[in-house]
Amino acid sequence: MFEKEIEVYERVRQEYQQRIVDRMGAKQWKEYNEILFSAHSCAIEGNSFTVDDTRILHEQGMAMIPVGRSLLECTEMADHFRAFEFMTEHLEHPFNEVLLKEVNRLVTKHTLNYRAPGAIPGEYTTEDMAAGDTVFGDHEKLIAQVPQLMLSTQKAVDDGMYPIIVAAKWHGYFEYIHPFRDGNGRTGRLLSNFILLRAGHPLMIFKLENRGEYISALKQIRTEGTDEHLVSFFFNTAIERMKEEMTQKRKNSIPTLFF
Repeated sequence: MFEKEIEVYERVRQEYQQRIVDRMGAKQWKEYNEILFSAHSCAIEGNSFTVDDTRILHEQGMAMIPVGRSLLECTEMADHFRAFEFMTEHLEHPFNEVLLKEVNRLVTKHTLNYRAPGAIPGEYTTEDMAAGDTVFGDHEKLIAQVPQLMLSTQKAVDDGMYPIIVAAKWHGYFEYIHPFRDGNGRTGRLLSNFILLRAGHPLMIFKLENRGEYISALKQIRTEGTDEHLVSFFFNTAIERMKEEMTQKRKNSIPTLFF
């Protein structure tokens, strides 16, 4: 299953590596991805920052709050930067609950008390959860499944399952468990990319404009008992991102007539 998708993805990935990744310095490549990924991942959760707003905050810090943006949104974005940087600097870290909790702690460090007074960043929820039109299951029973999810994911990696399939499957079932009081989506998208980056694959951007399709694919794990839709979404999203950026580069390489 997914042999065709893997073939297309690999062909595009190799070209993308040569045309885009290899021709950027490591520092610029990291900053570009951090800004783009953070802007879209936080926007999926309701943050109003644009990519340009995110770039300004990344370059100038909290001293420069973009016009029309709240302090809470700025703080949320700054926390996401720290979580992203931790993730990219610790790719050797075992894929376990320690990693999971630390990423969530960083993602929610300065905003959780505002949204859920008394909750502790990086610690599992102590009450049942709901999000949008979804009521999650018994939080204690769901949280008890986290250790096995982490172990099963690492085993899938060790057994040679294709990285983007592993990332999608882990993400789907992590969001199904929904173990934290806040930041489950941001944490899940970060650690899905941890799996990809550790395998040497490009970062995957979950774009705001694809939010509806993304949420629908996640819901189908509950409604249909399958993660095939989410795996397909991951492949399509990753391929689309790489193709779009290569097309953009080709267009921007055409000589301009100034007179």
